[in-house]
Amino acid sequence: MAATDDERESGPAAQAAEEAAPEAPETAAQAPAHPRGRRGPLATAVSLFGEVLITVGVLMALFVVYSLYWTNVQANREAGRMTDDLRDSWENSPDDGKPRPVNIGDLKGGIGFLHVPAMEENILVREGTATDDLNRGVAGYYTEPVKSAMPWDRRGNFSLAAHRDGHGAKFHDIHRIEEGDPIVFETKDRWFVYKTYAVLSETSKYNTAVLDKIPEESGKSEPGRYITLTTCTPMYTSRHRYVVWGELERVDRVDEERTPPPELA
Repeated sequence: MAATDDERESGPAAQAAEEAAPEAPETAAQAPAHPRGRRGPLATAVSLFGEVLITVGVLMALFVVYSLYWTNVQANREAGRMTDDLRDSWENSPDDGKPRPVNIGDLKGGIGFLHVPAMEENILVREGTATDDLNRGVAGYYTEPVKSAMPWDRRGNFSLAAHRDGHGAKFHDIHRIEEGDPIVFETKDRWFVYKTYAVLSETSKYNTAVLDKIPEESGKSEPGRYITLTTCTPMYTSRHRYVVWGELERVDRVDEERTPPPELA
C-alpha cells in the first residue's frame, strides 16, 4: 500500500533531514556580544587622543582665520572711522599753515595719509609703533628707539612701521616697491612726494641704524629729507625687518579740490 503524505513527512527520512538541517540563527537580542566589540584601555586612550588632535586642529584653523582675516576686517573698520575723523578735523580747523598732529578721541597724533601706488594702499599715519598702535589698521611714525622727523621738517628721516600680516596688513605688499617708485604723503595742506632709491629685503629687527637721520645703510652720507618704511619679514613671521628708503623730490600745495599729484593719478 502506498504511504500517505503525512506518513512520508514523518518517516525516518524526514527525521534524518530535520536532524541534518542547520539551526536557525539567533536574533540580535539573543546573540552574545562579539568579543571584538569590547575596547581595551589602550584602544580607548588612542581614540581619545585622536579626538583631542582633531579638536586642536580645528581650533588652530579658526585661530589662523581670526589672525589673518578677521583682524584685518576689524582693523580696517576702525581705521576707516579714524580716517573720517581726521579729514573732518582738517575741514573744521583754521588754516594757519602750521602742520601739527591731531588728537581726536582714540586717534593719537594723526598727521596724514601715506599713498603708495605699488602697494595700492592709502594708509592713515599716526604716532607710535607699539603693537597696540599698529593693530588698528594704520602705520605709525617712530617715537623710539629713534625719534622720527616729520615730513615738514627741514632735515631728517620720516620713519614709519606697519603690520605686514593681520590687523590691517598695510605693508603686506611692501616687496612690490622698486627703486624709482613714488611714495606720497598727504597732510592737510601739502603733498610730500618722495622717490624710492633703495630697498633692503632683510635685516635684523634690532638694526635701528636704518632709522637714523642720515640712513647711511641706504647709501646716503649727507643730511636730507628722507622717508623710511619698515615691516616684518618673511611674511607671517617677525624674525627680520624689510626696509624701503625714499628721498623727497618736491612738495605740492593742496588745492581746494584736493587734486592728487600726477604720481597718484
